[in-house]
Amino acid sequence: MSHNPEPQLHYLEYYEDFLAKVRILSRKIRESEWQPEFIIGVGRGGLVPAVYISHQLELPMLSIDHSAKVPGFADELLGKVAGMSAEGRRLLFVDDINDSGGTIEYIRNLLGDSGCDHGNLRFAVMINNTRSKAVAELYVDAIDRDEDKRWFVFPWESVGTKDAIVEEARSVPERLG
Repeated sequence: MSHNPEPQLHYLEYYEDFLAKVRILSRKIRESEWQPEFIIGVGRGGLVPAVYISHQLELPMLSIDHSAKVPGFADELLGKVAGMSAEGRRLLFVDDINDSGGTIEYIRNLLGDSGCDHGNLRFAVMINNTRSKAVAELYVDAIDRDEDKRWFVFPWESVGTKDAIVEEARSVPERLG
C-alpha cells in the first residue's frame, strides 16, 4: 500500500471546454509577433492539442515522443528538429501542461546541445504552472503549483482506469503536496 496522499483528480473531459481552450491558444499563437512554421506535438499529452492547433492554424505538424522514456528514442528526432531551427525554421512545441518544467527543460537542453537556434523555438501548453523551472511562452490557463495540487486529467487520459491515473499521479508526489 502506498503512503503517498490520495491525489485530487480534476477531470478536464468536456469536449467543448477543451475545444474552447484550443481556440484560445490558437488565437494567441496567431496574434503573436512570432509565427511558427511547424507545430510539434510532444508525446504523449501534447499530441492531441497539437493536432487540433495544427488544423486550426493550417500548419504542418511533427511529433516527438518523450513520454515513453525510451533512452535515445526522441533524441534522434530532436537532433533533426535542432537542424531545422538552425536553418531558420520556426518551431512551436505543444504539450498539455508545463508542470515541473522537466519536459520543456529536457527538450531545450537537448536541442541546445544539437546546435539549434533558440530564437526559432517556442512552447505552448494548455495549463502553465507559474512556478515551473521552465518557461512556456504561450498558455491558456495558469496555476500556482504551491497552491493548486489538483492532478489534471485531460480528455484523452480520462479513458484510462482510475487506478492507472492515480498511480501516475502518485509517481510524482512532490506535485501533490
